[in-house]
Formats: sequence, structure tokens, C-alpha cells
Amino acid sequence: MKRFLFCLPGVFLIGSPLPAAGPAGREAPDPNYREAARIAASLDDSTLASQVIRSGVDGKSGLDADMRRILADCPPGAIILFRYNLDSPRDKARAFIGECRDLTASAVAAKAGGTAIPPFIAADHEGGQVHRFGPGIGRLPAAASWGERAELEGSAAALAALEEAAYESGAEIRDLGLTLVLGPVAEPLNDDNRLFLEDRGFSAEPGFTAEAAAAYIRGMERAGLGCVAKHFPGNSGADPHRGVSVLSGSREALALAAQPFAALISGGAPHVTGIMVSHALVPAWDAERIGSLSPALIGRWLRGDLGFGGIVLADDFSMAASRANPEEAAVMSLAAGADMVMAWPSGLRKLRGAILAALEQGTLSRRRLEEAAARIIAEKIRLGIVPPSSGWQAD
Repeated sequence: MKRFLFCLPGVFLIGSPLPAAGPAGREAPDPNYREAARIAASLDDSTLASQVIRSGVDGKSGLDADMRRILADCPPGAIILFRYNLDSPRDKARAFIGECRDLTASAVAAKAGGTAIPPFIAADHEGGQVHRFGPGIGRLPAAASWGERAELEGSAAALAALEEAAYESGAEIRDLGLTLVLGPVAEPLNDDNRLFLEDRGFSAEPGFTAEAAAAYIRGMERAGLGCVAKHFPGNSGADPHRGVSVLSGSREALALAAQPFAALISGGAPHVTGIMVSHALVPAWDAERIGSLSPALIGRWLRGDLGFGGIVLADDFSMAASRANPEEAAVMSLAAGADMVMAWPSGLRKLRGAILAALEQGTLSRRRLEEAAARIIAEKIRLGIVPPSSGWQAD
């Protein structure tokens, strides 16, 4: 198997393409993945490079001419929306989301011989302080409140209420056109990460955290949304927007802290569309590279030991924790095994260009990009975002 080397000053990253695997992890690729792999292989380099990017967009009542040109030229695999995009009445937010989706899907079709691949429409949606929506969309309770409710009413009652609340909230945002939720936070709260997460985690107990994350995902899935559990394997006290968080401890201790992620993966139900890898430094696995840049953490632990076959997403590399140029870091992350990296509107073309340059230089393989895009497209087929081809049915 061909290996490749990607270098930054003082940083050396060796990676290789992972064996093709679908959303079933260690199992044989399912029909969704096989069809998605066929679609990914048919894309030209530029369209393929765009498909592994989730990008923000400017505007909320409509896309201006410049933003329309950017999306038409570089249609991303996902569009992530923030409060400044969604702070509008429901009908206007729905129309804006539809414009983003339809323009991007049409742009892919124009570049890919008629194959329309709508983007995921994503938003952080955890409840409490992490609420991106405007008037008319209810705010979910903070994650930590469900742990508190379990202490008062019992776990079964709290988990049932959480699943129903997630379903009701998911139905509201699915009606707007959202298809992917960046949530829940599956890290158990502890004295260290609480400084950063505050009330964004469900509980200090790994077992209840796993059950709560599963209940949240079940509710969202019932409403037709995929979910991205975050931030594997966890965070420490430092806010990654401002500096590097270090997760110390042995691999055994870290495995206990990451138990909710392992439970979600091994359980098989509910289905986890993606896992976001944190920007934390995890010396027990990689003393030099943060998790989102580490082939050991992504490839050996998350993919290998835990058997995760879904989409691995990297967080925003404009955060201080990445300690590298955002475009270079994103390419490093893809080489390390991540499937989707983030851009802001003004940097979308620049990131696509960096990925294409890495392909041309041989520091990132076409096979690695096809694998990443196939995982993304397979989830879109499963969720009904991309229709299956004639002759077979999606799961």
C-alpha cells in the first residue's frame, strides 16, 4: 500500500489510506457505501475536494452575488449555519436554507455529469447555551439538566423525556431544512473539562452520559437528522479557541473517559452519523500532534480499536489549539484520517486549493479523498438526502 508524507516546519505526519469500510465499521461495506464509493470515484478532483469541506456561508435573508459565485464554484459537502444565519422568522430561515441547498446541489450536478449531491445542512444544536436558531424554534434544556433530572426522577424517566425532547426539537429544525446536528457532547463532565464545557455535558458518570447521548441521537434520528457526537476523546480545562488542551493519563484511563463514544459505536443503535475529534493533545497516543491531526488517535484508536466506520469530522482549525495555518492543518487532518474539515466563507476556495495542491504534490492521495467522500455520501443516502440509484434501495 502506498504511503505518503506530509510535512510542516517541525511537524512530520506519515499516513496511509485506510481499508475501505462503510458505516458498519469493521463489517463489509453496506450497499449505501458501495454506491457512495462509485459516486465518489466518478467525481473530478476539484469536486471531490469540495465534498470533504463543511463551510459557513454569509447572509440570512438570502445569498449575495459573491456568496452565490463561491458556492457555485466550490460546492461544499456540508454547509454549517450559525446564529447570524438563522436569526430570522421560520419562513425566511427555511427559504434561506433552501437557497443554500439547491444552489450547492445544482453546482455539483453541473460539475459531475448530472449527479446532484445536496450538502448536509448542519448546525451546532446541544441545548442550553448552544442554540443557533431564531424566533419560533424552541431551545432544548442544557445537557447537564438531564443528569440532574435523572437524580430526581430516575434515569429511565429522564432518558425517555430527553429522547422525546430531542425528537420534538429535531422535527422543528428538520422542517427548516437542517439535516445534520453537531451534537450531542458525549464527554463525561469532570473537574477539568467542566471549566470549558460548563453545562454542555450530560453527567460526570460515563454510563449515564452514554445513555443520554444515545437517547438524544434516537430522538434526532426519528426526526430525520443525522448526529455528530463530540469531542472525541475529550477536552481538558483549556478552551481550544484560545490554546491547547492536554489530556494526560494512560491509555487505560483515557479509554474509561471515552467510554460513551465506545458505547455508541459498539451498540450499533442508534446510528451515529459522525464523530468530531477534539483539538486536544493526547500524549498517551501522540505526544506531538493534537487529536484532529493524529493518525494514531484517528486511525488506530477511533477507527481500529473502536471500529468506527462513519464520518470523522475535524473541528475548526482557525482555533488557536491547531497551532498551524488553517489550510495546512486541514490537509494534515485529512491525511491523518479525518473525512470532513471546516472552512469559513472567505476561505472556502483557499482550502479547496490547498487540498488540490496536496493531491498534485502527492502528499494527499486521491484514494484517501474518495474514501472520505464515500463515507459522507453514504450517510446522505441513508438519510434520504441523496436518492439511491435505480435498481437498489437505501437502508
